[in-house]
Amino acid sequence: MQSAPPITNSQNNKSESPKSNKHIVVEIVEYVPDCIVSKTVVNKNSGNVTATSFDEGEKLCEKTIEHDIYVQIIDGKASITIGSELHHLNLGDGIIIPANITHCFIADSQFKMITTIIKDFKQEQAIIPTLLQNN
Repeated sequence: MQSAPPITNSQNNKSESPKSNKHIVVEIVEYVPDCIVSKTVVNKNSGNVTATSFDEGEKLCEKTIEHDIYVQIIDGKASITIGSELHHLNLGDGIIIPANITHCFIADSQFKMITTIIKDFKQEQAIIPTLLQNN
């Protein structure tokens, strides 16, 4: 099992998908052998939506993210560790990864997911004065 393979610029598209264009969700990203491919669907200051594909055997572990993440499996099956708890998700399943909890995506077979992050505006407002005071 590989861990966190490099994602090239062509595979990690930070620009948004075109607006007002109908699309098939599962076709937003394609599978690439031995890679994790990510494409930004929507990217705003308030949050983002990203489509990601994992080839079989790939693994991506995050330390923590300061916002909740909603994960939806749009193709295949995934194993996700949240904290110390292992979850097996199938096509159509969703789960919320709580903020500030370590998590890991494991591709026992190929899978695709949509992740949605909505940033807490109140939390962001609380951080800004603290940052200004520290400078």
